Amino acid sequence: MSVQLKGVLFDFDDTLVDWSGVQLSWREIEAARLSRVLDYARGKTGANWLEPESLLDAYWQRTRMAWAEARVTLCAPHMPNILMETLDALGVEIDRLDIAEVLRAYDWNVVPGVVVFPDVPPTLKVLREAGVKLGIVTNASQPMAMRDAELEAHGLIEYFPACRLSAADAGYLKPDKRIFRRALSRIGAAPQETVFIGDNPEADIAGALSVGMKAVLRVTERAAANSAYANHQPRARTLERLPAILDEWYPGWSNGNA
Repeated sequence: MSVQLKGVLFDFDDTLVDWSGVQLSWREIEAARLSRVLDYARGKTGANWLEPESLLDAYWQRTRMAWAEARVTLCAPHMPNILMETLDALGVEIDRLDIAEVLRAYDWNVVPGVVVFPDVPPTLKVLREAGVKLGIVTNASQPMAMRDAELEAHGLIEYFPACRLSAADAGYLKPDKRIFRRALSRIGAAPQETVFIGDNPEADIAGALSVGMKAVLRVTERAAANSAYANHQPRARTLERLPAILDEWYPGWSNGNA
């Protein structure tokens, strides 16, 4: 009996949503968010001596250090923890702060310039109508509860009811096998019944293949010149190619037999 397609898992950034239009720097993006956090912290603890630039610099340093370590260990950074550790290191009495209120002040949302790739909604619709279970696996340091705000703003959250998994929640970064296995468990599919779509040859493609999934490399305009992309097959500049690729791997998948 042939293996049937049951699930398709996607990376998020630069796979479902396009970051190429972002004009702001990291500091500009974070400055407004951390300013709101500081206003909240001052109101709760009286830390009026702490300046926004000091918080921004300290948070940036801790974030860089966390990611440098994570690339070696594959243990995922956790953005809320990094933020609270930064405040603590700067002398803020964090035991007087409510982490939920801190994150509410931080107010993570869509970064100006980020848009959904136009091929994404029609492709997701085709997959869903065929009964394929869909999921997201992202190497984000933000818990998925934060990134859900982006999915809602982009009109995508309805396609992923069962599996929206960030590295911060799983504890591990792709290509660690454990984050992929957790996603497979959430959609109730075996590796051989699942395809992964992502834009990173090492984290997404090598990681998915290592647990027995098939994988398709999403090639963006920014990444097209990278030699690492040229050596992988199949690859797709547009997800409109995905149904044809799935036809080769799982004949009859679009007839509702997933």
